[in-house]
This record gives sequence, C-alpha cells and structure tokens, in this order.
Amino acid sequence: MTRLYLPATLHLLANLEQSGSLMVGNDAVRAADDSEDAEYAALMTAAETSAVLAAELDPGERRRVVVVAEVPAPAASVSLSDVVAVHADADDLPEDADPEDLEDLGWYATQEIPDLLLG
Repeated sequence: MTRLYLPATLHLLANLEQSGSLMVGNDAVRAADDSEDAEYAALMTAAETSAVLAAELDPGERRRVVVVAEVPAPAASVSLSDVVAVHADADDLPEDADPEDLEDLGWYATQEIPDLLLG
C-alpha cells in the first residue's frame, strides 16, 4: 500500500464527500519511508501546499486540510474508501491567522468529515 498526503481545502474535502473521489495532483506527497518522522514530514509538506491553496479563499475558509489515503499503487484519484484520516486546522482560528504560521493540524477520522465540514 502507498500512503498519500493530499493537500486540500474545505471545498475540496466537501467535493470528496459528495462525489466519493478526489483527483490526485502533482502536489500529492509520499513519505520517504514508513518511519514516523518521514510521515510527519510528508504531512507538513502537504500542509504547506494546502496553505497556499487556502490563501486564495475568504478569510473564514483559510483552513489547511490534508487528506491521507492508502492506495494499492500510485493512482490518478482516490476514493472516499481509500481515505484513512484527514488533518485540518482548528475551526476557531482568528480570521487574520496566517495558516503558514501555524504548526500542528488536528486529526479527524473519516466518519468525522461531515462535522469537520460544518465547522
């Protein structure tokens, strides 16, 4: 299995929930190995790209989101059933917060995606 860290926004996460799939772009990140340090580095690299995507949104929607999926081989898209977790900024960030200045993301199980989208 290959674990992918997909930079996203709340809008992309909502599309994943509604359509059941998400396109894997060139910005998808794979961990260098299975170590915890490599996985954390991959997560934070994807979070940096997510911050760039979120910077184009309205201030209240600028939360970084990283979708973590496990696929059998590199794929052009992932399905909702491939998703093992979602990491995102807290929903109570100040409107003027710069996501690039934030560090840790919260962990959400796949069944928490609807609640995450509600804020």
